[in-house]
Amino acid sequence: MKDKFIELTLGSYIISHGYNSKNKEMMEHVPSDKFSKKIVPISRIKSVSEKYILTDYVDGRWIYWEYNEDYETVKNMLV
Repeated sequence: MKDKFIELTLGSYIISHGYNSKNKEMMEHVPSDKFSKKIVPISRIKSVSEKYILTDYVDGRWIYWEYNEDYETVKNMLV
């Protein structure tokens, strides 16, 4: 089945690299001073909040993206 995509305007993001030996989540913050358009496969979107879109990555990491659209717009793109 061919994946469907949506276009989003994304900015800074946080990468979750998993957990260390003390079960503490390892997070990498990647700031951006601007937002840019990105085509995102819908199948990679796991959750949407008012500030972040949570996506998975090919190697098992999770990425929390800040987005510029409003929550209702993104929700309507997905349902």
